[in-house]
Amino acid sequence: MNPKSVLDRSRRGADRAGDTPPASGRADSDASRRRAVPPGPGTGAEPDPIVDAVLSASRVLVAVAARSLAGLAEEVTLTQYRSLVVLASQGPSAITSLAEALAVTPPTASRLCERLVRKGLVRRRTDPHDRRQVRVTLTPAGRRLVDEVTERRRGEIADLLRLVPADARRSVVEGLQLLSEAADEVPEQDWSTGWDL
Repeated sequence: MNPKSVLDRSRRGADRAGDTPPASGRADSDASRRRAVPPGPGTGAEPDPIVDAVLSASRVLVAVAARSLAGLAEEVTLTQYRSLVVLASQGPSAITSLAEALAVTPPTASRLCERLVRKGLVRRRTDPHDRRQVRVTLTPAGRRLVDEVTERRRGEIADLLRLVPADARRSVVEGLQLLSEAADEVPEQDWSTGWDL
């Protein structure tokens, strides 16, 4: 695929996607679970070019994410997919842990997991150490779905990065790594070969 057409598709998808709420479906974040953020870009009333650039890039990436889920054998929403990624990164998890990672309530996480169980993407098990606790884990089909979507995203992002001048790519990588660390995002290599499910 021509890298220029990928960028055009990403821009069109970003225009359609707009500024969407977080994948958890909650527009409000739970500040008590986030570490304190010192004043910085975007804290004043003036438009901030750094914040604007990140917003623009996030719209492009949301469009890439939405396209990567299109046409899957098993239809999943962005929120359901995010749940699968959390389970891939954390391994078998209690509903409360999953809820915290998604910034939703435990009943919401439980309903989400029930839908994923019906789709055959996760399985619920009673914790052998605490029979009152239920743990959820990816099934092989859930793992395959995460891997397939990741590969689709990697391909489209690689096409986009080919449009970035070679001498600027290192800065892009460093900036994105810092942003991911600030958000406590787990690097893909830490979970993509991860858990024995």
